[in-house]
Amino acid sequence: MLSSSGERSESRFGSGVPGPQHGHGFGTAPVFLASISTILGAILFLRFGYAVAHAGLWGSLMVITLGHLVTVPTVLAVSEIATNRRVAGGGAYYIVSRSFGESIGGSIGIALYISQAISVAFYIVAFAQSFQPIYDWVSTTYVLTPDPRWVSLPFTVLLLVLMLTKGAGVGVRVLWVVCGILAVSIISFLFGSGPESIQPEGLNLTARIENPDGFGIVFATCFPAFTGMIAGLGLSGDLRNPQRSIPLGTIAATFAGMVIYVLVAIKLGQSATPEALAADEFIMAKISLWSSAIYVGLGAAAFSSALGSIMVAPRTLQMLARDNVLPIPKLNRLMEKGIGETQEPVYATSVSGIIAIVFVAIGELDFIAQILTMFFMVTYGALCAVSFLEHFASNPSYRPTFHSRWYLSLLGTVMCGLMMFQISALYAFISIGLMAVTYLGLRRSHKGQRDLTAIFQGTMFQLTRWLQITLQKSRVISSEGGWRPSIVAVTRFGERRLGHFDLLRWICHRHGFGHFIRLFHGDYSFSSELQARIHVDELIKRTEVSRAGIFVDSVICPTFKLALSQILQMPGISGLPNNCVLLEFDRENPDEIEEVEEGIRLVANSLFNVLVLRSTGYRFGYRSTIDVWVTEDNLKNAPMMLLLAYIIVGHPDWRRAEIRLFACSEATDAEREADRLSALMREGRLPISMHNVTSVSYSSQKALEQEVEHRSSQTDLVIAGLTGEDLGSEKLSQTLRSYADANDVLFVHAIEQISID
Repeated sequence: MLSSSGERSESRFGSGVPGPQHGHGFGTAPVFLASISTILGAILFLRFGYAVAHAGLWGSLMVITLGHLVTVPTVLAVSEIATNRRVAGGGAYYIVSRSFGESIGGSIGIALYISQAISVAFYIVAFAQSFQPIYDWVSTTYVLTPDPRWVSLPFTVLLLVLMLTKGAGVGVRVLWVVCGILAVSIISFLFGSGPESIQPEGLNLTARIENPDGFGIVFATCFPAFTGMIAGLGLSGDLRNPQRSIPLGTIAATFAGMVIYVLVAIKLGQSATPEALAADEFIMAKISLWSSAIYVGLGAAAFSSALGSIMVAPRTLQMLARDNVLPIPKLNRLMEKGIGETQEPVYATSVSGIIAIVFVAIGELDFIAQILTMFFMVTYGALCAVSFLEHFASNPSYRPTFHSRWYLSLLGTVMCGLMMFQISALYAFISIGLMAVTYLGLRRSHKGQRDLTAIFQGTMFQLTRWLQITLQKSRVISSEGGWRPSIVAVTRFGERRLGHFDLLRWICHRHGFGHFIRLFHGDYSFSSELQARIHVDELIKRTEVSRAGIFVDSVICPTFKLALSQILQMPGISGLPNNCVLLEFDRENPDEIEEVEEGIRLVANSLFNVLVLRSTGYRFGYRSTIDVWVTEDNLKNAPMMLLLAYIIVGHPDWRRAEIRLFACSEATDAEREADRLSALMREGRLPISMHNVTSVSYSSQKALEQEVEHRSSQTDLVIAGLTGEDLGSEKLSQTLRSYADANDVLFVHAIEQISID
């Protein structure tokens, strides 16, 4: 990017340390003048009588209040962000883009530039209306109806020529004169009284005309009056000390404008009836000490606002071009050019003038006002969102010397959104849609650059940190808070055996938290860490493809037992301790059982629930049936087994699955156990039909195996229990090999007492 001295100080967006800032070297006064002259513009003189007539004095004060609930948080946010980093040319666009990144900043910048360019037309159309006494004289004298465009179009060309030939320096000098005239006009109005024929009987806060316009229409018409508070930001590249001048100038202009609008509203309500206010848009001239002062003041206000906009808009476009935001490369190279030592944006000024001429030719003030309102609302909402996100993210590099408050920035963001839809849902959707399309286009053309993902990364980090700490501090007993699976799955096979991975993502789909850890045998080294990261990246891709809501990680350790010991000491990713460990082995590889047995005993002795998947090449088949086998010595595990079955069938992959429960006991007790489990399911509201509860009598382990072979050989997942006796003897290996004719089997050993009622 070329600095104002013509030397290259920044290669492109956001790079390097910025070079020297020159420009005109203005102080705080031009920021205040540009802002206040835009705030006290056409709406004050032409539409505020309409507001008091249609909304009443109380309603017009609400318009001022709501408008400043948007503008005050915005100006505080802008002031804060401006003191955090160097502010170059481009004003509000520069601040947004350097905080949000190239894609979102560019999309907001384009909308901001268009609104600034259209603002020129809005104020010039209002300026042409200040010649109303002359139009009346011409109409009476020559029987000719003048068109205000006879004034507005030539004046637009004249203003454009002035900026192209004299630049921003003469613009600031003119602002001093214009603001002086503006002050005289407002004082003349405030000290006037008006004819007695239009004066009301006392001050009535709620008086208004019959069949008034709705509050949303009144607000939309008047809101552009308050949007000028960041007009001075467009001079940021020409300020000697922008970090001081921007906060002082914009805040002072905002609050000064708010006070003046309140005084004007009260004066209007005190000096004229609602009918008189609605009938004459120049009612202020009748009330003023000197009626001509209002026409002169309107002309001065509109002229100063147009002048401020024509100074600001080209500089925004120039910075957009320097950041390569415009879609055509040649257009970027042309628009970024500046002339002379102060780098006057001549080409950008020409384009801005053409846009202004087009809208001046339309000549409809209210239509332009509604368009402006939407674009400014989007911009202000984004500025407040930047400040809020920076507060929430607690970024160490965010160190402004001026501090707003996060709740004020959030209030500004919310108010912008609410008021946009209150004014016009259609215009709101169009504005947001256009910005979204622009953002997506910029994101595609600026790949690898900072975008919304990076912006929210710090925010998500802080949110996660807060949630984890809060959950840890507010631990509840499982029976009170409801049991949720928080599972650590450990495997040596990673993406080569995904049944383990699938089971974890099914269990943790909506109801729990999953932490999938790939174990790598060996001593830790940087090279082994790099290899582990490559495999973890593959698993992360698998989580994206399968939409698995689980966290993937790796551990490098010499032995399985040592790795598992470390994993058991890890904090849960949910902020609460893990409560389950999921192990797995392949039925066709019995040599894996010894390692799993060692892990089961270590996990159980550490008071974690144990889940063991015996996987096969069947890979859960059609995912249509789950059989839960409960024996009388496994009743303690039954609640967890049933709850896991219920959680699994809640996943979309198992949406057509049914759960079948087999209550197994000695011949004399089988029916009683089945009734007991049926009652458990009814009380726990588990989606298992009573027709799917079967009592099974068996006299030996061999008989039980035959029952499983007969009833569950085609089942997609069998859930069985592990007893305490199984863990403490050589029987564990035999139990893990049991149900040999079943496909995938999940063994469950519950340490916790889980209630599902």
